[in-house]
Amino acid sequence: MSPEEPRRQGRLKIILGYAAGVGKTYKMLDEGQQLKASGHDVVIGYFEPHGRQDTIAKTEGLEVVPRRIIEYRGKQFEEMDTPAILARKPEISLVDEFPHTNVPGSERTKRWEDVFIMLDEGIDVMTTMNIQHLESLNDRMREITGVQVRETIPDWVVKRADEIVMVDLTPGALLNRLARGVVYAPEKARQARDNFFKETTLAALREMALRQVAHEVDVRQPEAGELKRQDVSEHRERILIYVTESPTSAGLIRRGRRVADYLKADCFAVSVQSGRAEPQLAIEQHLDFARKLHIDTRVLESEDAAQALVDFAHRNGVTQIFLAKPPRVALPFLSKKQVVMRVVRLAKDLQVTVVAERRRV
Repeated sequence: MSPEEPRRQGRLKIILGYAAGVGKTYKMLDEGQQLKASGHDVVIGYFEPHGRQDTIAKTEGLEVVPRRIIEYRGKQFEEMDTPAILARKPEISLVDEFPHTNVPGSERTKRWEDVFIMLDEGIDVMTTMNIQHLESLNDRMREITGVQVRETIPDWVVKRADEIVMVDLTPGALLNRLARGVVYAPEKARQARDNFFKETTLAALREMALRQVAHEVDVRQPEAGELKRQDVSEHRERILIYVTESPTSAGLIRRGRRVADYLKADCFAVSVQSGRAEPQLAIEQHLDFARKLHIDTRVLESEDAAQALVDFAHRNGVTQIFLAKPPRVALPFLSKKQVVMRVVRLAKDLQVTVVAERRRV
Protein backbone atom coordinates (compact mmCIF):
# COMPACT_ATOMS: atom_id res chain seq x y z
CA MET A 1 0.00 0.00 0.00
CA SER A 2 1.47 3.35 -1.04
CA PRO A 3 1.63 6.23 1.48
CA GLU A 4 -1.05 8.11 -0.50
CA GLU A 5 -3.44 5.17 -0.61
CA PRO A 6 -6.00 5.28 2.24
CA ARG A 7 -6.00 2.33 4.61
CA ARG A 8 -8.93 -0.04 4.10
CA GLN A 9 -11.51 0.13 6.90
CA GLY A 10 -12.74 -3.21 8.17
CA ARG A 11 -16.42 -4.09 7.92
CA LEU A 12 -18.52 -4.74 11.02
CA LYS A 13 -21.34 -7.28 11.14
CA ILE A 14 -23.51 -7.56 14.26
CA ILE A 15 -25.52 -10.69 14.95
CA LEU A 16 -28.39 -9.58 17.17
CA GLY A 17 -30.60 -11.59 19.50
CA TYR A 18 -33.11 -10.94 22.25
CA ALA A 19 -31.94 -13.42 24.91
CA ALA A 20 -29.23 -15.93 25.74
CA GLY A 21 -29.63 -19.22 23.89
CA VAL A 22 -31.29 -18.02 20.68
CA GLY A 23 -28.22 -19.03 18.67
CA LYS A 24 -26.16 -15.86 18.04
CA THR A 25 -22.76 -17.41 18.73
CA TYR A 26 -23.67 -20.59 16.84
CA LYS A 27 -24.59 -18.52 13.77
CA MET A 28 -21.39 -16.47 14.02
CA LEU A 29 -19.24 -19.61 14.13
CA ASP A 30 -21.28 -21.26 11.38
CA GLU A 31 -20.73 -18.28 9.09
CA GLY A 32 -17.05 -18.31 10.07
CA GLN A 33 -16.80 -21.94 8.96
CA GLN A 34 -18.45 -21.12 5.64
CA LEU A 35 -16.10 -18.20 5.07
CA LYS A 36 -13.08 -20.35 5.84
CA ALA A 37 -14.33 -23.03 3.44
CA SER A 38 -14.55 -20.31 0.78
CA GLY A 39 -10.86 -19.50 1.22
CA HIS A 40 -11.03 -16.58 3.66
CA ASP A 41 -8.57 -16.13 6.53
CA VAL A 42 -10.76 -16.42 9.65
CA VAL A 43 -9.80 -16.52 13.33
CA ILE A 44 -11.79 -16.64 16.56
CA GLY A 45 -10.78 -13.49 18.43
CA TYR A 46 -12.98 -14.29 21.40
CA PHE A 47 -15.49 -17.07 22.05
CA GLU A 48 -17.61 -17.67 25.17
CA PRO A 49 -18.78 -21.33 25.15
CA HIS A 50 -21.17 -21.28 28.16
CA GLY A 51 -20.88 -25.08 28.14
CA ARG A 52 -23.04 -25.43 25.01
CA GLN A 53 -21.66 -28.47 23.23
CA ASP A 54 -23.26 -27.88 19.84
CA THR A 55 -21.77 -24.37 19.79
CA ILE A 56 -18.35 -25.59 20.94
CA ALA A 57 -18.37 -28.16 18.11
CA LYS A 58 -18.66 -25.29 15.61
CA THR A 59 -15.19 -24.06 16.56
CA GLU A 60 -13.52 -27.19 15.20
CA GLY A 61 -11.00 -26.31 12.49
CA LEU A 62 -11.07 -22.57 13.18
CA GLU A 63 -7.91 -20.91 14.48
CA VAL A 64 -8.38 -19.50 17.99
CA VAL A 65 -6.29 -16.58 19.21
CA PRO A 66 -5.46 -17.41 22.87
CA ARG A 67 -6.85 -15.13 25.52
CA ARG A 68 -4.64 -12.90 27.63
CA ILE A 69 -4.48 -13.09 31.43
CA ILE A 70 -4.97 -9.87 33.42
CA GLU A 71 -4.56 -9.73 37.19
CA TYR A 72 -6.98 -7.57 39.16
CA ARG A 73 -7.29 -7.46 42.95
CA GLY A 74 -5.35 -10.66 43.38
CA LYS A 75 -7.39 -12.63 40.83
CA GLN A 76 -6.72 -13.62 37.26
CA PHE A 77 -9.17 -12.81 34.47
CA GLU A 78 -9.19 -13.85 30.82
CA GLU A 79 -9.79 -11.20 28.20
CA MET A 80 -9.56 -10.97 24.42
CA ASP A 81 -5.96 -10.43 23.33
CA THR A 82 -6.41 -7.52 20.95
CA PRO A 83 -2.66 -6.93 20.35
CA ALA A 84 -2.25 -10.60 19.37
CA ILE A 85 -5.15 -10.34 16.91
CA LEU A 86 -3.67 -7.18 15.40
CA ALA A 87 -0.28 -8.88 15.08
CA ARG A 88 -1.89 -11.93 13.45
CA LYS A 89 -3.91 -9.57 11.16
CA PRO A 90 -6.51 -12.02 9.85
CA GLU A 91 -9.00 -11.08 7.18
CA ILE A 92 -11.94 -11.77 9.53
CA SER A 93 -12.10 -11.95 13.34
CA LEU A 94 -15.04 -13.53 15.18
CA VAL A 95 -15.69 -11.73 18.48
CA ASP A 96 -18.35 -12.89 20.92
CA GLU A 97 -20.17 -10.59 23.41
CA PHE A 98 -19.74 -7.16 21.85
CA PRO A 99 -21.05 -5.19 24.92
CA HIS A 100 -18.58 -6.81 27.37
CA THR A 101 -16.79 -4.55 29.87
CA ASN A 102 -13.07 -5.31 30.09
CA VAL A 103 -11.47 -5.93 33.45
CA PRO A 104 -9.65 -2.87 34.92
CA GLY A 105 -6.06 -2.86 33.68
CA SER A 106 -7.05 -3.44 30.06
CA GLU A 107 -6.03 -0.85 27.45
CA ARG A 108 -9.67 -0.04 26.73
CA THR A 109 -12.83 -0.10 28.85
CA LYS A 110 -15.18 -1.86 26.43
CA ARG A 111 -14.82 -4.73 23.99
CA TRP A 112 -16.50 -2.67 21.28
CA GLU A 113 -13.58 -0.24 21.56
CA ASP A 114 -11.19 -3.13 20.91
CA VAL A 115 -13.31 -4.10 17.90
CA PHE A 116 -13.02 -0.58 16.51
CA ILE A 117 -9.23 -0.84 16.74
CA MET A 118 -9.41 -3.98 14.59
CA LEU A 119 -11.69 -2.25 12.08
CA ASP A 120 -9.24 0.66 11.84
CA GLU A 121 -6.54 -1.86 10.96
CA GLY A 122 -8.62 -3.24 8.10
CA ILE A 123 -9.82 -6.41 9.86
CA ASP A 124 -13.44 -7.39 9.26
CA VAL A 125 -15.26 -8.29 12.49
CA MET A 126 -18.34 -10.41 13.10
CA THR A 127 -19.74 -10.02 16.61
CA THR A 128 -22.78 -10.82 18.79
CA MET A 129 -25.05 -8.89 21.16
CA ASN A 130 -28.55 -8.91 22.66
CA ILE A 131 -31.07 -6.09 22.22
CA GLN A 132 -31.16 -5.33 25.96
CA HIS A 133 -27.64 -3.90 25.78
CA LEU A 134 -28.63 -1.00 23.50
CA GLU A 135 -28.25 2.18 25.56
CA SER A 136 -31.39 4.00 24.40
CA LEU A 137 -33.53 1.01 25.48
CA ASN A 138 -32.07 0.80 28.99
CA ASP A 139 -35.09 2.24 30.80
CA ARG A 140 -37.53 0.20 28.74
CA MET A 141 -35.57 -2.97 29.54
CA ARG A 142 -35.74 -2.27 33.27
CA GLU A 143 -39.49 -1.74 32.94
CA ILE A 144 -39.99 -5.06 31.09
CA THR A 145 -37.55 -7.30 32.95
CA GLY A 146 -37.03 -5.64 36.32
CA VAL A 147 -33.28 -5.89 35.66
CA GLN A 148 -30.97 -2.88 35.30
CA VAL A 149 -28.61 -3.72 32.43
CA ARG A 150 -25.16 -2.39 33.33
CA GLU A 151 -23.25 -3.28 30.17
CA THR A 152 -24.63 -1.04 27.42
CA ILE A 153 -23.54 0.07 23.97
CA PRO A 154 -24.24 3.59 22.67
CA ASP A 155 -26.64 3.56 19.73
CA TRP A 156 -24.11 5.32 17.48
CA VAL A 157 -21.74 2.34 17.86
CA VAL A 158 -24.40 -0.02 16.52
CA LYS A 159 -25.11 2.38 13.67
CA ARG A 160 -21.49 2.05 12.59
CA ALA A 161 -22.18 -1.57 11.65
CA ASP A 162 -22.20 -2.33 7.95
CA GLU A 163 -24.66 -5.16 8.48
CA ILE A 164 -27.03 -6.25 11.26
CA VAL A 165 -28.82 -9.58 11.19
CA MET A 166 -31.14 -11.05 13.79
CA VAL A 167 -31.20 -14.63 14.97
CA ASP A 168 -34.88 -15.25 15.58
CA LEU A 169 -36.44 -17.96 17.69
CA THR A 170 -39.96 -17.99 19.13
CA PRO A 171 -40.20 -17.66 22.93
CA GLY A 172 -41.80 -21.09 23.08
CA ALA A 173 -38.90 -22.68 21.22
CA LEU A 174 -36.38 -20.89 23.43
CA LEU A 175 -38.13 -22.08 26.60
CA ASN A 176 -38.07 -25.59 25.16
CA ARG A 177 -34.31 -25.31 24.66
CA LEU A 178 -33.99 -24.04 28.22
CA ALA A 179 -35.97 -27.03 29.53
CA ARG A 180 -33.77 -29.46 27.59
CA GLY A 181 -30.61 -28.02 29.20
CA VAL A 182 -29.29 -26.58 25.95
CA VAL A 183 -29.03 -23.01 27.25
CA TYR A 184 -27.98 -23.42 30.90
CA ALA A 185 -27.20 -26.17 33.39
CA PRO A 186 -30.33 -27.40 35.30
CA GLU A 187 -29.96 -25.23 38.42
CA LYS A 188 -29.28 -22.04 36.45
CA ALA A 189 -32.10 -22.93 34.04
CA ARG A 190 -34.57 -23.10 36.95
CA GLN A 191 -33.44 -19.67 38.15
CA ALA A 192 -33.78 -18.28 34.63
CA ARG A 193 -37.35 -19.59 34.29
CA ASP A 194 -38.27 -17.95 37.59
CA ASN A 195 -36.81 -14.60 36.56
CA PHE A 196 -35.81 -13.37 33.11
CA PHE A 197 -37.09 -16.30 31.01
CA LYS A 198 -40.83 -15.71 31.29
CA GLU A 199 -42.72 -16.07 28.02
CA THR A 200 -44.28 -12.60 28.22
CA THR A 201 -40.87 -11.03 28.88
CA LEU A 202 -39.24 -12.93 26.03
CA ALA A 203 -42.05 -11.98 23.66
CA ALA A 204 -41.61 -8.27 24.50
CA LEU A 205 -37.84 -8.47 24.00
CA ARG A 206 -38.25 -10.33 20.72
CA GLU A 207 -40.62 -7.65 19.44
CA MET A 208 -38.12 -4.93 20.35
CA ALA A 209 -35.31 -6.76 18.55
CA LEU A 210 -37.43 -7.20 15.42
CA ARG A 211 -38.34 -3.51 15.45
CA GLN A 212 -34.72 -2.51 15.91
CA VAL A 213 -33.56 -4.59 12.95
CA ALA A 214 -36.39 -3.19 10.80
CA HIS A 215 -35.32 0.33 11.81
CA GLU A 216 -31.67 -0.39 10.99
CA VAL A 217 -32.66 -1.69 7.56
CA ASP A 218 -34.70 1.46 6.97
CA VAL A 219 -31.95 3.91 7.93
CA ARG A 220 -29.49 2.09 5.67
CA GLN A 221 -31.67 2.56 2.57
CA PRO A 222 -29.96 4.94 0.11
CA GLU A 223 -31.62 8.30 -0.51
CA ALA A 224 -33.52 8.44 -3.82
CA GLY A 225 -31.76 11.26 -5.63
CA GLU A 226 -30.45 14.73 -4.88
CA LEU A 227 -33.92 16.33 -4.73
CA LYS A 228 -35.00 14.03 -1.91
CA ARG A 229 -31.80 14.71 0.04
CA GLN A 230 -32.37 18.45 -0.30
CA ASP A 231 -36.00 18.10 0.82
CA VAL A 232 -34.95 16.07 3.89
CA SER A 233 -32.35 18.69 4.81
CA GLU A 234 -34.79 21.60 4.52
CA HIS A 235 -37.47 19.90 6.65
CA ARG A 236 -35.21 18.19 9.15
CA GLU A 237 -36.57 17.64 12.64
CA ARG A 238 -34.59 19.02 15.57
CA ILE A 239 -35.07 17.84 19.15
CA LEU A 240 -34.21 19.68 22.38
CA ILE A 241 -33.84 17.69 25.61
CA TYR A 242 -34.03 19.75 28.79
CA VAL A 243 -31.41 18.47 31.25
CA THR A 244 -31.70 19.12 34.98
CA GLU A 245 -30.03 17.62 38.05
CA SER A 246 -32.91 15.14 38.41
CA PRO A 247 -32.07 11.43 37.99
CA THR A 248 -34.89 11.28 35.42
CA SER A 249 -32.70 13.25 33.00
CA ALA A 250 -30.79 10.09 32.03
CA GLY A 251 -33.98 8.37 30.88
CA LEU A 252 -35.12 11.53 29.10
CA ILE A 253 -31.82 11.68 27.21
CA ARG A 254 -32.20 8.05 26.11
CA ARG A 255 -35.77 8.70 25.00
CA GLY A 256 -34.84 11.83 23.05
CA ARG A 257 -31.87 10.13 21.40
CA ARG A 258 -34.02 7.22 20.28
CA VAL A 259 -36.74 9.45 18.84
CA ALA A 260 -34.06 11.51 17.07
CA ASP A 261 -32.64 8.35 15.53
CA TYR A 262 -36.04 7.27 14.24
CA LEU A 263 -36.75 10.71 12.80
CA LYS A 264 -33.15 11.16 11.56
CA ALA A 265 -33.21 14.39 13.55
CA ASP A 266 -30.57 16.65 15.05
CA CYS A 267 -30.52 16.48 18.83
CA PHE A 268 -29.56 18.98 21.57
CA ALA A 269 -29.22 18.37 25.31
CA VAL A 270 -29.62 21.74 27.00
CA SER A 271 -29.31 22.82 30.64
CA VAL A 272 -30.01 26.28 32.02
CA GLN A 273 -27.70 27.67 34.66
CA SER A 274 -28.44 30.67 36.83
CA GLY A 275 -25.58 33.15 36.82
CA ARG A 276 -25.51 33.06 40.63
CA ALA A 277 -25.58 29.27 41.01
CA GLU A 278 -22.64 26.93 41.12
CA PRO A 279 -22.51 24.27 38.37
CA GLN A 280 -24.04 21.04 39.66
CA LEU A 281 -22.16 17.76 39.38
CA ALA A 282 -25.33 15.84 38.48
CA ILE A 283 -26.00 18.09 35.50
CA GLU A 284 -22.41 17.73 34.31
CA GLN A 285 -22.75 13.96 34.53
CA HIS A 286 -25.97 14.01 32.52
CA LEU A 287 -24.40 16.23 29.85
CA ASP A 288 -21.37 13.95 29.68
CA PHE A 289 -23.73 11.00 29.21
CA ALA A 290 -25.44 12.87 26.37
CA ARG A 291 -22.08 13.52 24.69
CA LYS A 292 -21.31 9.81 24.81
CA LEU A 293 -24.53 9.27 22.85
CA HIS A 294 -23.30 11.85 20.28
CA ILE A 295 -25.79 14.52 21.35
CA ASP A 296 -24.84 18.19 20.97
CA THR A 297 -24.79 19.70 24.49
CA ARG A 298 -25.31 23.34 25.46
CA VAL A 299 -25.34 25.22 28.77
CA LEU A 300 -27.41 28.42 28.78
CA GLU A 301 -27.09 31.14 31.40
CA SER A 302 -30.37 32.72 32.45
CA GLU A 303 -32.56 33.42 35.46
CA ASP A 304 -35.60 32.33 33.42
CA ALA A 305 -35.12 28.71 32.37
CA ALA A 306 -38.37 28.41 30.41
CA GLN A 307 -37.78 31.55 28.34
CA ALA A 308 -34.15 30.58 27.70
CA LEU A 309 -35.17 27.13 26.44
CA VAL A 310 -37.85 28.45 24.10
CA ASP A 311 -35.58 31.23 22.78
CA PHE A 312 -32.85 28.66 22.09
CA ALA A 313 -35.40 26.44 20.34
CA HIS A 314 -36.51 29.25 18.05
CA ARG A 315 -32.95 30.36 17.24
CA ASN A 316 -31.86 26.83 16.35
CA GLY A 317 -34.88 25.60 14.43
CA VAL A 318 -35.95 23.11 17.10
CA THR A 319 -39.22 21.33 16.28
CA GLN A 320 -39.71 19.24 19.45
CA ILE A 321 -38.90 19.86 23.12
CA PHE A 322 -38.60 16.98 25.59
CA LEU A 323 -39.16 17.71 29.29
CA ALA A 324 -39.26 15.36 32.27
CA LYS A 325 -42.46 15.36 34.27
CA PRO A 326 -41.65 16.70 37.78
CA PRO A 327 -42.32 14.25 40.63
CA ARG A 328 -45.32 14.80 42.88
CA VAL A 329 -43.39 16.40 45.71
CA ALA A 330 -44.33 19.63 47.43
CA LEU A 331 -42.25 22.80 47.52
CA PRO A 332 -38.73 21.65 46.53
CA PHE A 333 -39.92 20.77 43.01
CA LEU A 334 -42.51 23.50 42.58
CA SER A 335 -40.15 25.63 40.47
CA LYS A 336 -39.52 22.68 38.13
CA LYS A 337 -43.25 22.22 37.62
CA GLN A 338 -43.57 25.92 36.83
CA VAL A 339 -40.75 25.64 34.24
CA VAL A 340 -42.55 22.80 32.47
CA MET A 341 -45.89 24.67 32.46
CA ARG A 342 -44.29 27.88 31.18
CA VAL A 343 -42.44 26.07 28.38
CA VAL A 344 -45.76 24.54 27.27
CA ARG A 345 -47.34 28.04 27.22
CA LEU A 346 -44.41 29.80 25.53
CA ALA A 347 -43.74 27.14 22.87
CA LYS A 348 -47.20 26.93 21.31
CA ASP A 349 -45.65 26.69 17.83
CA LEU A 350 -43.52 23.66 18.82
CA GLN A 351 -44.28 20.11 19.84
CA VAL A 352 -43.64 19.78 23.58
CA THR A 353 -43.47 16.27 25.07
CA VAL A 354 -43.59 15.87 28.86
CA VAL A 355 -42.18 12.44 29.66
CA ALA A 356 -43.11 10.61 32.85
CA GLU A 357 -40.53 8.28 34.40
CA ARG A 358 -41.17 4.68 33.45
CA ARG A 359 -41.60 2.33 36.37
CA ARG A 360 -42.05 -1.44 36.28
CA VAL A 361 -45.27 -2.61 37.88
